[in-house]
Amino acid sequence: MESLDETEATRRGQAHILNLLHAYADSMALKCAVELRVPDIIHSYGGGPVTLAQIASRIPSPSLGTAYLARIMRLLVRENIFSANRCQPDGGHESHEILYSLTPSSRWLLQGPESELSLAPLVLLETHPWLMSPWHCFGNCVKTGGIAFEMAHGRKIWDFASENPEFNRLFNDGMVCVSGIMVRGIIEVYKDGFERIGSLVDVGGGIGKTLAEIIKSFPHIQGINYDLPHVVATAPAHDGVTHVGGNMFETIPHADAVFMRGIMHDWGDEDCVKILKNCRKAIPEKNGKVIIADIVLKPEGDSMFDKTRLVMDLVMMAHCSGGKERDKPEWKKILEEGGFPRYNIIKTPSLLSIIEAYPL
Repeated sequence: MESLDETEATRRGQAHILNLLHAYADSMALKCAVELRVPDIIHSYGGGPVTLAQIASRIPSPSLGTAYLARIMRLLVRENIFSANRCQPDGGHESHEILYSLTPSSRWLLQGPESELSLAPLVLLETHPWLMSPWHCFGNCVKTGGIAFEMAHGRKIWDFASENPEFNRLFNDGMVCVSGIMVRGIIEVYKDGFERIGSLVDVGGGIGKTLAEIIKSFPHIQGINYDLPHVVATAPAHDGVTHVGGNMFETIPHADAVFMRGIMHDWGDEDCVKILKNCRKAIPEKNGKVIIADIVLKPEGDSMFDKTRLVMDLVMMAHCSGGKERDKPEWKKILEEGGFPRYNIIKTPSLLSIIEAYPL
């Protein structure tokens, strides 16, 4: 017969599995709130407190399912995306009406013109069926060694983006929002590193948002934003930035330094070594360097972002061709094989670390 402790452990195990099983509900509720712009509506009332009726009145719909909204809000309150308090009417008796307010978490979901640091575009990207469907292919990936995204869509993610303007826009918007958030931490930590650079090429720089932020802080740098032709074709003009289309597996424009944010984790080791070898050809051998802003895994770590870093490793498995996050020994291996025997790893206050690599 099980002891009380064993019974409790069994129940906790059951609850743990059920919570993991239904974790997608958090993502879908979050997506719903972003699509309906609930954080922006509450923000328009000064951040709250605001009633459900007030929120509903700002959602354009002829037949709004307010009861559904209440249930979604209830879960998001539980997850501390919003806060909720009971309204106290004039008589002092507790009312059933709930007043909602923003929290530090929901402020990251604002989408207005003043919301420079917003994760809302990333929420819409990562929860879109285009990017959710590869997750259903993990079992086949394990059995066959295949690529999840290709199993789901019949082509690599970059080919899919080049053929699908709507996905390309969604993807670029998601990457831009991440860039805006991450680059501030990078600039803050790496001021001295950028000060001594005359020219900088951002490999895989998307539409140039990250490089533009760097140039804004270090206007002496001549910036080259380098990405696939269909990506730079939609890039806006930025002061101090020249857009160049090309393929990093073939060649990389020459500069004093190469910058890559969130690029290496998209690719397997063999491809990363090819990219690094092209980086080495693009920079001066004596004082050139490569600045990599990427995740360094610490599987046993318990800091604020350590679990997210492990989750990102599976995101790479879902979306990329051989992409993965790496720990220190894995970074050492590809850097040395790519021609960079000397490097430093610098922590930032964000998800990413800076890996500063030298050819000599």
